[in-house]
Amino acid sequence: MTLTLSPTRLIERFYHELWNKADEAVAHDILHADFRFRGSLGPERRGPDGFLDYLRSVRLSLPDFMCRIQEIVTEGEQAVARMEFVGTQDGVFYATPPTHKKITWAGAAFFKTNGTQITDLWVLGDIDAIKQQLGIGSPTDFA
Repeated sequence: MTLTLSPTRLIERFYHELWNKADEAVAHDILHADFRFRGSLGPERRGPDGFLDYLRSVRLSLPDFMCRIQEIVTEGEQAVARMEFVGTQDGVFYATPPTHKKITWAGAAFFKTNGTQITDLWVLGDIDAIKQQLGIGSPTDFA
């Protein structure tokens, strides 16, 4: 018997269990076999194993990486989460040697689910904020 999960519950499991606790077994439980992921930090990934490769690469650079859900808005089987991401840069990140600085940035995650698993996810993060904190970018002046 397959357990039906709301988009909100799937998102909570995705961030709290899979990302924050790095519980890789959760990926095969909540991510569809044909899961499609696109994030600001890398190329599109497919399936739970493709996503796990991405998770591991982020954790090499930011070993204490954490995702904080600020808000979730759902409509049927789709949802958007407003997020805050934080981690200490202890590995090469954006071709920058380790700075050992804690960096924080905001993002938005757009989920599609099928009632039991996440089928599609597109995450947009504030890359300019990351680069500024790493000392490889400057704020854009629109004034």
